[in-house]
Amino acid sequence: MKSKIISTVRQNGTGYQNLKNNFTLMSKKTIVLCLIAFPLLYACKEDKKEHTSFETADIIPIKTATVQSLALTNNISASGLVTTENQANYGFKIGGIVSRIYVEEGQFFKKGQLLAALDATEINAGLNQTDLNVKKYERDYNRANNLYKDSVYTLEQLQNTKTGLDIAKKQKDAVAFNARYAKIYATANGFVASKIANEGEVVGPGTPILAINETNQNNNYLLKVGLTDKEWASVKIGQKAVVTLDGYPEAYFDAAVFRKSQSADAALGSFQVELKLNMKNSKPAVGMFGKAEIKTENTEDFIVIPYNSLIEADGNKAFVFIVVNNKVKRQPVTITKFENNKVFIKDGLQKTDQIVISNSAYLNEQSKIKIIK
Repeated sequence: MKSKIISTVRQNGTGYQNLKNNFTLMSKKTIVLCLIAFPLLYACKEDKKEHTSFETADIIPIKTATVQSLALTNNISASGLVTTENQANYGFKIGGIVSRIYVEEGQFFKKGQLLAALDATEINAGLNQTDLNVKKYERDYNRANNLYKDSVYTLEQLQNTKTGLDIAKKQKDAVAFNARYAKIYATANGFVASKIANEGEVVGPGTPILAINETNQNNNYLLKVGLTDKEWASVKIGQKAVVTLDGYPEAYFDAAVFRKSQSADAALGSFQVELKLNMKNSKPAVGMFGKAEIKTENTEDFIVIPYNSLIEADGNKAFVFIVVNNKVKRQPVTITKFENNKVFIKDGLQKTDQIVISNSAYLNEQSKIKIIK
C-alpha cells in the first residue's frame, strides 16, 4: 500500500511537494519542543537534588555528655617574697667613729660573733676616769670612817661620804655598760642583708650600722604572701602548704602557716600571712619570689565539663549548649578555674544536664539536631 501511495504522490507533483513540506514542519516542531523540555526536566532534577541536600545538611549531628560533679578542697593560691623570721638593724648604743666592720653584705655569721666596733679612745678614757673617781671616794670613805670612830666626824658626814662612793661606782658601771655596747655582737645565727655604714663614719647613738636577717638551721626562712579578707579568714595557724621558688624551679618545699597579720597592709591593700619554709639544705636569698598553695579544710562542689564544650568564653563567663526536649539551649555559666582539658563551673549547670561536646560552633537554638554516640 505504501508503494501505491508513493506512486500516487509522484504522479501528482503538487501533492508530493505539500506532503514533504508537512513532514519537514513536523520535524522542526518536534526538535523545538525537545529543546524546550530538556532544560525544564534538568532544572527539576537539580532542584530536587538541591532540596534533598539542604534537608540533609539542616540536621546537625552532635555528641553529648552528662556533666560531672566533684567535691574539691578549696586551696588558696598566693605569691610573695622570701624573708626570715626575725629581721633587725644593729647599731651602737653610743655615738662615735666606726673603727671596724668585720662582715660583708651576704656573709653568714654565728651567734656571739663580733660584727663591728667603735673607736675605743674616748671610751677607754671615760672608763679610766670613772675608775679613778671610785678610788678617790673609797679613800674619802675610809678616812671619814676612821674620823667617825674618833668622834671627829658626825654620822651625817660619814653617810654623805658613803653616798659619794656609791654614786662613783654606779657611774663606773654606766660607762662600762656603754663601752660594752660600743661593739656589736650577733645575738643569733644569721646573715648580713645590708651594710648601712662604713668604717670611718661618725655615727650617733642607735644609728643603724648593719641590717641583718636571723636564721636557725635554715628553718627561719619565711614566704610572706598577701591574701584577700575572705582567704585570710579561712587560713589557720599551722595549716600545711607547698611552696615553689623561682630560684629553685624543680624543687617543692613544705611549709606551714606561721603568722597572720591582724591588720591590712596599707600599701598593698591585702592581709599578710607568713609561711615558714622547710628549706632542707637550700639557702635562698631574701626577696626571692615564690608561689604557695595553701591547703585549707573547706570543700566545695564543682561541675566539671570538657574544655571543647565552651563557646564564647570571656574571662570567667562563658556559654555552653545543653539538650532540652531534643533541642539545644544556649546556657550561660561561670568558670572557677581551668585544669588541663577540664573546666570547673561554679554555677549555671545542674548535675543532670546533657551538654553538647561536638559541633557547638555550628549550632543555634533553632538548629535541628541528631544525637550520635
